[in-house]
Amino acid sequence: MAQPKRLKHRVPVKLRHHWKLVALCAAFLATCWGVFGSGTIRPYVTASGTAGTDAAVRNLTGSKELFDASAPHQVTLTFRDESYQDMLTEYFKDGDKKYVEADLTIDGTRIPSVGIRLKGNSTLQGLTWKGQSRVRSGRTGGMPGGQPPDGVRPPNGFPPPDGQTQPDGQTQGDGQTQGDGQTQSDGQEQSDGQTQNGGQAQPGAGQPGGGRPGGFGASLKAEEPENLPWLISFDEFVEGRRYQGHTQLAVRPAAAQSSALLNEALAIAMVGAAGEPTQRSAYASFSVNGRAAAPRLLVEYLDEGYAERLGHGVLYKSLASSRFAYQGEDQTEYVDDFKQVNLKGERDLQPVIDLIKWVEQSPAEEFATGLAARLDVQSFARYVALQNLLLNFDDMAGPGRNYYLWYDLNTAKFKVISWDLNFALNGDATAGPDDTISMGFPRTARPTQSDQSQTNQSQAEQSQAEQSQAEQSQAGQRAGGPGGGMRIGHALKEKFLANAEFNKLYKSEYAALYRKLLANGTATGLLDQALAAYGRNERADTTKAEKEAATLRQTLETRTKALKSLS
Repeated sequence: MAQPKRLKHRVPVKLRHHWKLVALCAAFLATCWGVFGSGTIRPYVTASGTAGTDAAVRNLTGSKELFDASAPHQVTLTFRDESYQDMLTEYFKDGDKKYVEADLTIDGTRIPSVGIRLKGNSTLQGLTWKGQSRVRSGRTGGMPGGQPPDGVRPPNGFPPPDGQTQPDGQTQGDGQTQGDGQTQSDGQEQSDGQTQNGGQAQPGAGQPGGGRPGGFGASLKAEEPENLPWLISFDEFVEGRRYQGHTQLAVRPAAAQSSALLNEALAIAMVGAAGEPTQRSAYASFSVNGRAAAPRLLVEYLDEGYAERLGHGVLYKSLASSRFAYQGEDQTEYVDDFKQVNLKGERDLQPVIDLIKWVEQSPAEEFATGLAARLDVQSFARYVALQNLLLNFDDMAGPGRNYYLWYDLNTAKFKVISWDLNFALNGDATAGPDDTISMGFPRTARPTQSDQSQTNQSQAEQSQAEQSQAEQSQAGQRAGGPGGGMRIGHALKEKFLANAEFNKLYKSEYAALYRKLLANGTATGLLDQALAAYGRNERADTTKAEKEAATLRQTLETRTKALKSLS
């Protein structure tokens, strides 16, 4: 009878020969379990795409420079009607802005298979399809919802409290009647989950600056795609393709309130004249699927190419749902707040998170001494002054959260960049640097700490007041969730203005901008250039554009006189 094998002989030969390696691996695994346990390692991937340096770029040069305002331009879009209907169905159902494949021709250069989608938030509030608005009851968001904040008088186009009347005597409420006899219920939703409880905006009768072109309630019909706001993507369906360095291009809408959008063209030019980063713009005769052409305002989009021209850094877009509130270190918690534009795969949102956390948690004294290490404070003072000077309600603190953050990798500092100025140069043209700009109506002056000779507060009391104001700003932002009404305010902006030294810098930049842009007639000259650029294009309605220009000239004149003491 055979003797049983010894235990070691039952182990395979190869395993016996390499037992030391097996033992080492087992020890390593045991160590990993002891150190890491059952914890989960989260990869922070907050933006799709590969590193920008790995993408092959094919740049189309075109026949003429796209943003040359001294020449006329022609842009035509062609797409399948079935695709367009599908896109509208999805948008009206879920609010999703789906890309549709189209053929594009710019100044004679044909570009097949571009991506196009609807663009905008407030702009699309007045969009109808087959006579119906996009309505979803029971949902509210950060844009104008239920009621304006306390102390803010609602401008035309916003619903007053129930039972009250609009300035023109018309009442609004559930089932309000719009101008063309259609009804609209409360809870009309904007794209990106935002809502407005009112109907179409009426021109700001009696208000300096007139109406709000292309803004809340702009009358737009899906049956007229040539009038809609579009975002054109050159690389949506053809990877790595650009046109004159651009991956995207914005086409502004045309509406009854304004077909020329001279206010936005002028505001963009004024930001550039102030020495701050801005976007280029130009007018082009715009046609869709053979429908009659008319001039539309084309605006440079802040894309990868734009970021490359800014320098070595990362560009972040603030989303309309952004709160600028610290939500922990998990970067996936900020996907509704910021979108990374460039260097995807190489950089992430951590610098933005660090800034938000520091602004939110730093005491007033630390904020005063440490902000300059994190932010270009002079540029920021100029940015804030420009938004007031331009009467821009919907800036970084407005309901649309319209701004970009540029993070310079060489200096490790942020800069705030203006974006979406379609509400600029409307409202109360007499508003001063201490007034908070609103849509159509002046608000109460903003409390500041700029003149310490007029206060008996101790330094400790002043710091406490500044911290309290910042906390109130953050609370106001968080209140903009469901049922919270219009969400306005921005912790960085308000904490900046609450500080005495930063407020002094803001006033200094404001006065310098007044002299540079208004007192010497620069803005009027830029308006004349925009009007001439519009008129060079096919089917330009010069009569209507002249009326818009006349209103803007009156706004500039009133603004110059009201701020004369700054000179």
